[in-house]
Amino acid sequence: MKKNSVDNTGLENHPKYKCLSTGFPDHWKLLSLRRVVKKFVDYRGKTPEKKDKGVPLITAKNIKEGKINHSLSPEFISEHLYYDWMVRGFPKEGDVVLTTEAPLGEAAQITDPFIALAQRVILFKIDDKQLTDKYLKYHFLSDFGKAELRSNATGSTALGIKADRLKGTYILVPSLNEQQAIANFLDRETEKLDRLVEKKERLIELLREKRQALITQAVTKGLNPNVPMKDSGIEWLGEVPEHWKVLKIKWLSKVKRGASPRPIEDPIYFDNNGEYAWVRIADVTSSNMYLKKTSQTLSELGASLSVKLPPGKLFLSIAGSVGKPCISGIKCCIHDGFVYFPDLQENEKFFYYVFASGAPYGGLGKLGTQLNLNTDIVGDIYTGVPEIKEQLEIVKYLDNQTSKIDTLISKLQIQITKIKEYRQALISSAVTGKIDVRDEVRA
Repeated sequence: MKKNSVDNTGLENHPKYKCLSTGFPDHWKLLSLRRVVKKFVDYRGKTPEKKDKGVPLITAKNIKEGKINHSLSPEFISEHLYYDWMVRGFPKEGDVVLTTEAPLGEAAQITDPFIALAQRVILFKIDDKQLTDKYLKYHFLSDFGKAELRSNATGSTALGIKADRLKGTYILVPSLNEQQAIANFLDRETEKLDRLVEKKERLIELLREKRQALITQAVTKGLNPNVPMKDSGIEWLGEVPEHWKVLKIKWLSKVKRGASPRPIEDPIYFDNNGEYAWVRIADVTSSNMYLKKTSQTLSELGASLSVKLPPGKLFLSIAGSVGKPCISGIKCCIHDGFVYFPDLQENEKFFYYVFASGAPYGGLGKLGTQLNLNTDIVGDIYTGVPEIKEQLEIVKYLDNQTSKIDTLISKLQIQITKIKEYRQALISSAVTGKIDVRDEVRA
């Protein structure tokens, strides 16, 4: 028997494939959701009273990548309120839920029916003579399903879809047996891909831990394991090389805060052709060692009311991504969510690595939003200080070693992206009939 041509998923094209705008086998039906769903359970317009414990409340934040994860945003309602709240329709295991806004189009099946549903989440009670829950989930996760939602959504800042418009979106409906075969195939294949992604993500996590440990070791112990050591008297430092000084940051430089023109929303402070870039927390969060670009530049007036930094200067976030260091790679201005070190005569990159290690923050809190920093706290941090020559040697070593690790991480991230793209293509091809998976399941 002659084989069909092969598409980009590597599986056989489905027989009798029609080259229509949506494209689907001629024995499949194209139906609106209202034809195959008996009830749309929508809690739009209602907000329950939240509790510290009780029945898990599933919001749009809890549904991601085809699964419900209550730990992403744990909220609860009382068990007493539950039965009154869910009066529009109680969930059962296997029911599909869909986020209708912020974000639009995340879908999953319910595994624990003792949950409450919040606004922006719709529950589907299907006609099980025409549709299976699992196939419906994969429909929403497919490119076709997502496109149907987007084309019927409204909103300028955030797209959202109301139940009435959702009912009019279309779904491709094969026979129940074929739906089951498609769902079984996708369960099997996506599970393999998800496990592969998890392994690669775990490897990235281990590489980042190794990177962090490497930096901490170098900026606290130096590079020579045979030098005499001394007790620094500082918990986070422990023993340091005997010839290093142990000093507070404020003894090396004043610690000063940035400044912002007010009100910052006033367009008079901005100029697309301005000389100085305006640094926001988001710009630092998305940067590595060097800040090389920002989304805004200040006018001459705006820059005069802020703190100007030339290229090559170290500064530290004390808001948002708290504790994250950065070095200016361009002329820029920083606001009062950052501190800087105007008198620092040491190597800026060495002290970048000191802060990047996270170790100086010790008992102050976890690096990130939980950390509480200000000029006094930063100034009172003790650190080991070698001579400039040794600082340069440590920087050169860390540049080399972290670059190797960063390259490995980047390659893994690219692999993960490709796996996820393939996963998405597989789902989309299966639920539009572009690949015939019935023999794949039987195999």
